[in-house]
Amino acid sequence: MTVVPSSDVAASGSAAPDAPDGRLRKPSWIRVKAPTSKEYAETRQLMRSKSLHTVCEEAACPNIGECWKHRHATVMILGDICTRACRFCNVKTGKPGMVDANEPAHVAEATVSMGLAHVVITSVDRDDLPDGGAAHFARVISAVRVASPKTTIEVLTPDFRGKDGGVEAVVEAKPDVFNHNLETVPRLYNAIRPSARYFGSLRVLEKAKELDPQIFTKSGIMVGLGETKEEVFQVMDDLRAANVDFLTIGQYLQPTPQHAEVARYVTPEEFEEYRKVARAKGFLLVSATPLTRSSYHADRDFAELKAAREAKLAKVAARG
Repeated sequence: MTVVPSSDVAASGSAAPDAPDGRLRKPSWIRVKAPTSKEYAETRQLMRSKSLHTVCEEAACPNIGECWKHRHATVMILGDICTRACRFCNVKTGKPGMVDANEPAHVAEATVSMGLAHVVITSVDRDDLPDGGAAHFARVISAVRVASPKTTIEVLTPDFRGKDGGVEAVVEAKPDVFNHNLETVPRLYNAIRPSARYFGSLRVLEKAKELDPQIFTKSGIMVGLGETKEEVFQVMDDLRAANVDFLTIGQYLQPTPQHAEVARYVTPEEFEEYRKVARAKGFLLVSATPLTRSSYHADRDFAELKAAREAKLAKVAARG
């Protein structure tokens, strides 16, 4: 399936010359080195020894070499088979197996073994479970809290569509950051994220903040799928209306020829424009680069997020 960009997008971007198969060649700013570090190998072995999956591997993240070298991995709970088939995602689709009751303990053990100051926990969609896996998220959060009390916890959740109480169960477990990605602009949902609903995802983020105003909320989108700048700016406005604190924007990369094609490669200069516009709209923190992913530099970003909130509160207090 080819996502055809509108004329204004095609005219404003960067498209490297086509490869022999007709797809766009990756520009120089997208290319990364293959992972070879000792730390990468050790992280991989630790995950296997604990029977854990990582979104870094399953989603073919381009930053895996850098992140794992610094012993930062995003743990993917509830198995490695998703009940949905989004057109951008490399995670396997099918009928998932039983939930591993030992997984919370294994995630906690891995957190301690890696000495993580900040851990990111995500999952596949589990539409087959009555609560979408929300209670399991809560158990994992609690296990990490007990094993490593000083570690801050970030969750990247599914939308729990049609599962009453899903968001509530996760927020009640008190993660430090609640992340749910919108992924793309609303016009492209039917083609790219057909099993989800744009305004349903916005409501997930809004509800998390309503339930706990102190929790940091975060969301991310991909660009290069055929969206316009105006559509991206509207997504920013929608997220701010939902009181989302942190926005990530990164380049979509096609995992396999069976996935949605890259419509264009967005230039680093355009990402910087997105960052400046988003900051002006009121986000506490914005990460917008070609290689930005939801949990890329998440530990560093969390520290910046806290500092940004403290600075904002100090400014408000000074005015009073």
